[in-house]
Amino acid sequence: MRVLPYGARAAMVDFDDPSEVLGLHASLEQDPPDGVLELVPAARTLLIRFDPGRTHHDRLAEDVLHRSTVDTQPREAAEIVVPVHYDGPDLADVAAASGMSAEAVVRRHEDGTYVSAFCGFAPGFAYLTGLDPALHLPRRTSPRTRVPAGSVAIAGEYTAVYPNASPGGWQLIGRTTLPVWDVEREPPNLLAPGTRIRFTS
Repeated sequence: MRVLPYGARAAMVDFDDPSEVLGLHASLEQDPPDGVLELVPAARTLLIRFDPGRTHHDRLAEDVLHRSTVDTQPREAAEIVVPVHYDGPDLADVAAASGMSAEAVVRRHEDGTYVSAFCGFAPGFAYLTGLDPALHLPRRTSPRTRVPAGSVAIAGEYTAVYPNASPGGWQLIGRTTLPVWDVEREPPNLLAPGTRIRFTS
């Protein structure tokens, strides 16, 4: 774990093991150092934005480097259940590439217990860890110019729900009517980092 300066008002924590990101994120959320304003987790990094009038990089780095990334668990929250129609246009291709039936793909996807690791690409687009390794497949060789909102997809080690219609190259295996991003809701993001998710037919 390395803590690097990121301008005068932020630090970037860089991890060798992506599983440590949520542990440190939870620790800093539950016991924030003085002056910390915002935490932004990503796949292998955690951005910490701070008030330079209350702290500085060296003090923050010393605090962070003495924290455990495994002893603190994210706050318990209700599990979000996402209902899915498993009829995505790439389901047959995913089945063929993984050497199993479409029904087996659906079962394996449903059996996973997922955690939102970080958000990116678009507002509310959560990268969910916990995907069965048998379903770790690359993105499509040819991305779509428009993926419908609510599309349930897989790519690499992640699964996700497209929050809005957008271009995208993930493998589409289903769709949900559950709005995962809604600016009229507080908070608008249903799948914030640390949230547990389960998919069901």
